[in-house]
Amino acid sequence: MTLNIRGNKIEITNAIKSYIEEKLKKLDKYFEDPETINASVVVRMSGIDQIIEVTIPIKNAVLRAEERDKDLYAAIDFVSDKLERQIRKNKTRMHHKNNKEMMNAFVDFNVSEEESTEGTIVKRKTFDAKPMSEEEAMLQMSLLGHDFFIFKDSETNSSAVIYRRKDGNFGIIEMQ
Repeated sequence: MTLNIRGNKIEITNAIKSYIEEKLKKLDKYFEDPETINASVVVRMSGIDQIIEVTIPIKNAVLRAEERDKDLYAAIDFVSDKLERQIRKNKTRMHHKNNKEMMNAFVDFNVSEEESTEGTIVKRKTFDAKPMSEEEAMLQMSLLGHDFFIFKDSETNSSAVIYRRKDGNFGIIEMQ
């Protein structure tokens, strides 16, 4: 896998670059043709946190992981582990769904029974969405202590989802 490593508000030293390469090259064993994959790695600062973001485009999919920590080396370890879990989990899902074209991007490896268990729906809710403004939906979400809230937008009269982003701000997904 070819790594394109760049820093944003941080200088990428040879030691950092070597450590990133060492950790992410371990993922090569999961890919059929790792030399054809060009992964993008961005390291940046946000306050005292150091963030590493890795994007790996493969056939018909994109693997992406982001981690933040005060220690850059710990963040690199976390993002590497997260990507490995993603690969193993997605290989299992693709195998169960018989998506052969996407499975061909990976070499064959065994997945333990523990890893192959997929989540199941354990609860279903039905509710009447009353029309409300985005500000009221944000307040309702905060009062409930949830990370998202579904509501009917009083201005557009369409269903929408408001959610809390990792950076502490909010996002809205509107349905047509």
